[in-house]
This record gives sequence, structure tokens and C-alpha cells, in this order.
Amino acid sequence: MPRLFTGLEIPAEIAQHLGAYGGGLPGARWVEDGDLHITLRFLGDVDIATANEVHAMLEDARPRAPIEIVLDELAVFGGDKPRALYASVATNPELNDLHAEHERIARHAGLEPEPRKFTPHVTLARLGRGMGAEAVAHYIVQTGIFARIGFTARRAALFSARASRGGGPYVVETAYPFVLGEE
Repeated sequence: MPRLFTGLEIPAEIAQHLGAYGGGLPGARWVEDGDLHITLRFLGDVDIATANEVHAMLEDARPRAPIEIVLDELAVFGGDKPRALYASVATNPELNDLHAEHERIARHAGLEPEPRKFTPHVTLARLGRGMGAEAVAHYIVQTGIFARIGFTARRAALFSARASRGGGPYVVETAYPFVLGEE
């Protein structure tokens, strides 16, 4: 059974920019540039029939225009027990609408509703259990002001992931171009 999720790819030049934040935080497991992405909907370990149903519905999804994405700050999931360092995505109604569509597709394919609130982000590093909040806060302060950076997402993708600790490597199984307004 493949482990799948839908998401947006990060262009190579943006990934390279984000990769510059790697290092300087002992114990962090940094995500490889080629594995950086924005998850829209985690599907999990699904059977082939469910994977095919999700794929068919993604192919038939309503046409949409490319989406402007802005990464606007470094942040941490986990509070006092940090789990991940990430670049957050600025509020974006078009991205929220795309996420809602992928959630509807997943539910229609028989998957349980996603229990977590959608917080669009690019995970930069996974943090071990022993990582203290002070060390992460110090790292963020030391990096200085995060320079907002943007790109145009021109397609969504269905990714597969190897079952491994910390995810990755991720493979784009198929992509669904945003063609509305494109010439």
C-alpha cells in the first residue's frame, strides 16, 4: 500500500534559498532541498483502489489559475516541546480553497476527515525529543529576519513517500496543472 499525500512542489531556486537555513541547530534533521513541499492533504497508507479514486477525482477537479505563494517567516510546531522548524505560508484564500477541495476529494474516496487545522508551511527540519525550546528560539533569533520569498504554484501533485522516520524521499507520482488563465 502506498503512503500518499497531495501537495505543492517547491521550485528549485526557492528550495535552494530555504536550504541556506540548514545547519546551526544541533540535533535537527534537515529536509533535503528536493523533498521540500507544502502538504495539502495527507492520505496515508492507502490501497490501490483508493489511490486510483483520488487520482481520478484530482484529474477531474475544477480548473484553477496558478496560485501565488509567499513564505513569510520561520516558525516552530510544538511550543515548549518543538517538533519541527518550518517556513510559514502567508494567508492565501486560493490556497485555502485548494486545500478544501483536496479534503473533499479525500473524504469522497472514503478517508477520514483530517483532524488537524490546515496550517500551510514548508517543513525545514524535524526536531528530536531532546530539543529544547530555548535552543530553537536562539536559532531563530540568530538567523535574523526571514526575507519573505514567493513563487507561483502552477500545479498540485500526488506524492508518494517511503515509510521512514522523518519522511522522504518523496516522489511526484503525477501532477495536476493549474491551467485556468494560462495561454
